[in-house]
Amino acid sequence: MRKLLTGLFALSILASCSNLKNTSSSGSYPELKFINSIEIPFNQEFNNTKIGGLSGIDYDKKKDLYYIICDERAQENLSRFYTAKINIADNQLKAISFQETNTLKNEQGSTFGNWTTSPETSADPEDIRYNPKNNSLVWTSEGARVVTADKTILQNPSITFMDLKGNFKEQLKLPSNLEMQKESKGPRNNGTLESITFDQNYKTLYTCVEEPLFEDGNQASTSKGGLIRFYEFDIKTQKNTAQYGYQLEAIANEPNPKGAFAVNGVAAIQFYKKNQFLVLERSYSTGTQPCTIKVFLCDFKKATDVKNHESLQNQKIELISKKLILNMDDLGIYTDNIEGLTFGPKLTNGNRSLIFISDNNFSETQKTQVLLFEVKE
Repeated sequence: MRKLLTGLFALSILASCSNLKNTSSSGSYPELKFINSIEIPFNQEFNNTKIGGLSGIDYDKKKDLYYIICDERAQENLSRFYTAKINIADNQLKAISFQETNTLKNEQGSTFGNWTTSPETSADPEDIRYNPKNNSLVWTSEGARVVTADKTILQNPSITFMDLKGNFKEQLKLPSNLEMQKESKGPRNNGTLESITFDQNYKTLYTCVEEPLFEDGNQASTSKGGLIRFYEFDIKTQKNTAQYGYQLEAIANEPNPKGAFAVNGVAAIQFYKKNQFLVLERSYSTGTQPCTIKVFLCDFKKATDVKNHESLQNQKIELISKKLILNMDDLGIYTDNIEGLTFGPKLTNGNRSLIFISDNNFSETQKTQVLLFEVKE
C-alpha cells in the first residue's frame, strides 16, 4: 500500500552481478480496452464507516456480487471488507452500490486492534479473493516492520481463510523468508503480500511480495527494477510448493524534490489461464500526483523454482516471463493508486470485463476510482 502523505521482449536480459534470464512470454496476448470509470466520493459513508482504502476486489459470478477489502488498520473504523453490486449496462460502468459491511476477525474471534494504540493486535489488510468451491474468502495482511531507536514492531504478513462474514477459519503457514526480522533480512515494511489469486481450479493459491526481500537485492529505482518473489501454495496441504523470481520495472518518474519518496512494486495479480497471470505494477513518485499503472501478461512455465535459494542475487535462474499489455499512462486519463483487479461479468459481445479499483489512502487529495476494461482475446 502506498503511504503517500506519510513518506511513506524476445530478448533475454542479463542483470548485473546475476545470471538472471527474463524472456518474454510467447503466443498471443490479450488486449485491454478501456471503457469508462466512475469515482466514489471522498469519505462517502456506508453502515457508519467511511469508504476508502479499497485495496482488493473479487467477483462472485453466481451472485453477481463483489467482495472489496479495505486496508484501514482500525484507526477510525474497524478493519473490514464490503460486498457491493456494480452496475454494468450497455457495456458501460454505471454505478457501484455497497450492500454489506463485515469486520475481519482474528483466531480468537475478536476484531483487530487499532494500529495507533495497539499495533501488536492490528492487521494491514490488502487483498481478498472468493472461493466458489467452498463459498469462503481468503485475505492477506502485510504485517509490519518498524525498527527505530524508540520502538520495534515485528508483525508477520499473513494469509487467512474466513467465512463470508469475516470469521476466522484457518491460516496458511508461510515460509521462513516471509518472517519479519529486526535485522535487514526478510520482508521490508509495507512491501509484502499486497496481492493474491487462485488458479482456475481453486486448488492452488498464489501471492507475491510487493518489493524485494532484503536478501534479494535493492528496491526499484528510477534506473532499474528490483527482484521479487512469487509464492505458490497447495490449498489441500497448505504448503508452499514453489517460489519464482520476477523482475520489476524501474520507477516511472524521478521524484520531486530529488531523493524524495518513490516506489514501484506489484500491487495486484489475477490468474489468467494455465501458468499465466495478469500482474499489475504500480509506480508512484513524490511530485507526480497520478500513478503509473502497467499490466503485464506473465508466464511461470519456464521459471526456476527458487524456494531453496536464500537469495536471488548471483544465481543462474530463469525469471517469470512478462509482456506489457497495458500502460494506463497511454489512455489519457487520471489514474490514482490502483491496487485491486478482478474479472467481472461478460459484456454483450461475449468478451470478459476486467475491473480495477483504487486505494485513496483516506486522503482528500486522492481518488477512489473504479475502472472498466474489455478483454479482447
